Amino acid sequence: MKNAVSGLAVAAVMTAFAMPAPAMADDEELQLVTCEESLGTIAVVDGDTQGWADFSLGSPRELINTLAVESGCFTPHSAASGVPADFLMNVVAGTTEEVDQSIELAKTAAVEGLVRSGAAASVMSRVPGAGAMLGMFGGLGGRSQRLAAGIKLLSPATGQTIVTGSGEVRRTSLSFRRNSTWGTRADEIGYRSSGKGKKLVEAFVIAFNQVVAQDATITSIPKMSAAAAEEPTVATVAVATSMMAMPMDDAEVVRGLMEGTTLSPTGKREGLFIEVEDNFGTKGWVSVEALN
Repeated sequence: MKNAVSGLAVAAVMTAFAMPAPAMADDEELQLVTCEESLGTIAVVDGDTQGWADFSLGSPRELINTLAVESGCFTPHSAASGVPADFLMNVVAGTTEEVDQSIELAKTAAVEGLVRSGAAASVMSRVPGAGAMLGMFGGLGGRSQRLAAGIKLLSPATGQTIVTGSGEVRRTSLSFRRNSTWGTRADEIGYRSSGKGKKLVEAFVIAFNQVVAQDATITSIPKMSAAAAEEPTVATVAVATSMMAMPMDDAEVVRGLMEGTTLSPTGKREGLFIEVEDNFGTKGWVSVEALN
């Protein structure tokens, strides 16, 4: 990756981590943010914390795509277009603590990569509060077991977390807008037939709104062109992980990967996983969230 692009992405990520997330009042009517133009195409994928399954609910991918279309802020990616999605939108849900941990781990991986690359020092001088931010990914104790949802927007080109958003619902329900497409879709996928499902819908809308609120950071990240996606690159393991035989978390482990290990992407991608080859010719799948 070119240094100029890396520097821009680093600055954007550090700024996004340093900024506080907007809060929503308990009695405020739930509204979906709107945009005058799309920020880019998205491919929605299920994340590592799939709390919706605990309530016998299906994946929220259709709901998230509907939020993207109705808001006008993102465009769902079409595989028929022949070009890669501009962003991966990773969705998670569960208790507040589980969602916090999932999002903070993504931030930690990105920051650790910056520290090892030596880029963090130059960025800290330009981002207020960034120095303290490097040590803020500690314990998350004291959070109640409320339902929450989170969204991590990732760059397919680097696997780096660009911005995150999360929503926590404290009461049984906020007000749904009438005549909203996303409200209808929530009905269609069964999320409004139970109290917990309804809470998750609300939490996802809040998380989506928080992501869009960081539009300046999102637009500062260079998008990956089809030509660039085909070019061979070198990926570096940001945090210790495993190479898997298949693109799934519970697949057979091919080998362990230490921090700093260099890998060559083959160009194949499935959701959050990319196929890579190590220096010995061993091929397998690795989550982009574990790579720089």
